[in-house]
Amino acid sequence: MKKSREIALPRQRSKGTKAVTHRLNRLRTHTQPGRDAEGSRTAGGAKRDVVLDCGWGRLLFAQTFSDDEKLLSELREEAPSSRDIAFYVRDPHVLLSRAPQEIFLDPSHTYRLDLWTYRANTRRTRGITIRRLASEADGDGVNRVYAACGMVQIRSDFFSSERDDRSLTYFVAQDDATGEIVGTVTGIDHQRLFDDPDRGASLWCLAVHPQARQPGIGEHLVRKLAEHFQARGLSYVDLSVMHDNTLAIGLYEKLNFRRMPLFAIKRKNAINEKFFAMPHQSYDALNPYARLIVDEATRRGIHVEITDAEGGFFRLSHGGRSIHCRESLSELTSGVAMSICDDKAITRRMVSAAGLVVPDQIEVDENGKAIQDFLKKHGKLVVKPARGEQGRGISVGITTMEALEEAIASARQVCDRVLLEAFFEGEDLRLVIIDYTLVAAAVRLPPRVIGDGRSKIASLIGKQSRRREAATGGESRIPLDAETDRCLAEQGLDLETILEEGREITVRKAANLHAGGSIHDVTEIVHPDLVEAACRAARAINIPVVGIDLMVRDPAEPDYVFIEANERPGLANHEPQPTAASFIELLFPGSRTAV
Repeated sequence: MKKSREIALPRQRSKGTKAVTHRLNRLRTHTQPGRDAEGSRTAGGAKRDVVLDCGWGRLLFAQTFSDDEKLLSELREEAPSSRDIAFYVRDPHVLLSRAPQEIFLDPSHTYRLDLWTYRANTRRTRGITIRRLASEADGDGVNRVYAACGMVQIRSDFFSSERDDRSLTYFVAQDDATGEIVGTVTGIDHQRLFDDPDRGASLWCLAVHPQARQPGIGEHLVRKLAEHFQARGLSYVDLSVMHDNTLAIGLYEKLNFRRMPLFAIKRKNAINEKFFAMPHQSYDALNPYARLIVDEATRRGIHVEITDAEGGFFRLSHGGRSIHCRESLSELTSGVAMSICDDKAITRRMVSAAGLVVPDQIEVDENGKAIQDFLKKHGKLVVKPARGEQGRGISVGITTMEALEEAIASARQVCDRVLLEAFFEGEDLRLVIIDYTLVAAAVRLPPRVIGDGRSKIASLIGKQSRRREAATGGESRIPLDAETDRCLAEQGLDLETILEEGREITVRKAANLHAGGSIHDVTEIVHPDLVEAACRAARAINIPVVGIDLMVRDPAEPDYVFIEANERPGLANHEPQPTAASFIELLFPGSRTAV
């Protein structure tokens, strides 16, 4: 028995040693793609100096380059308005030392999913179809998602030109109800691209439209790509994610991606500037509306001084000219124009005198009969504070005296003066006018949720609110208040109702972005009469930058009523329209040549 143990023990030790050695070799090989277990470059038929055009820029697989000079030379060939990435850089500190003024270490983490241990997802998507990209129209949809996420778009000829379809895989997420592309992910098969001895793959450009309604789209796209590569017999999927993108990192870690010591190098250019240049003091405290303008000014070489980050104030200086701004409100807007926009009753009178169509309106006073008569005359009303912004205190679609009294009390918490307006059935259209010219037009839709058959409406609202908050930098969330309760009650629901699977409901009638609404670009289809009315309103107020709100039956039709004018319109969330660029060009016309 003793001899048996003595014989068995060395065998167990030997087996354990081999297993440890195997794991160490595997880790070393996977940590340095393109090297064998001894650390030398992989021999054989693998391709060299591999560069892949992705439409938004090129991927340079650094492990396939014979030396740093060749890699640097290729990076210097980056096209204008593109973002090239050298990935799997073996010794980034050495490469940086060769061209410190031209390149920088990308502040991203690399994560890896082991496909040998990955388990496919059996839960199907609800209201979303994940499929391969199939047409140029799909490509346009992908670019719309990229634009909404602030990503570099794919050049227009890419999907119609010849490209490496064997190695490149595009999946898109399509909304079953609208047919719109709301998400996308790109995969690269390293085995097919350059005969990768490690049989690896990589994931790029995961993006979900900020206005997408269904939860979990990003996760389903990642899983679809992983299962696609797993079926091909590949070993792993790598990805690069910005170090502070906590939501994305949380998703990848949930799916069992693990951090890897792999690095990427990029060229210093205008697109990448915020990653390598000294950040503006207090920049992180700016809201998205101020940050968008500051980024555009910085890109054009305009000096930026942030004077009060929390308030969104900054000073721009260029060519001997200096202008103080608060987000899109600048010193070019007069105090008179501001005071007109500040009071909704005055704004209505001014634009009405200019020939715009305005709704019937009265101001609430002590005459209860006048209020009752106004409700009886129109049947459905909008209640709003005479002064206020961001949708606070506004109630839409009031039909009873009880609801009207509650809405008036809510509006009085914002302003002592309260206005009643005749309700106009339709969509909320925002037209951004800069220098008396239309720059962007967007339909603003009220917040909606989709049932899953398991969750209470309060939980669905909470999830949707968190997504809206994340997509807008904390600027948009759905309040749980009397207006939400009233909207649900009209549908025979309350916050405790479990909403059946697939049913979509509106949880607030006001479409303001700050109250959880969403924005959908319609610049290309908006009717010329609506554009003309908005520009006429801007001239009547004599304001160079303004957001004109109209209620319309359809943005492609001429019918409308004027709602209000916003002297400080949010320029974010209007992608792909160049709102920030137009604003900077108004302030500094000479900066056009500096782009």
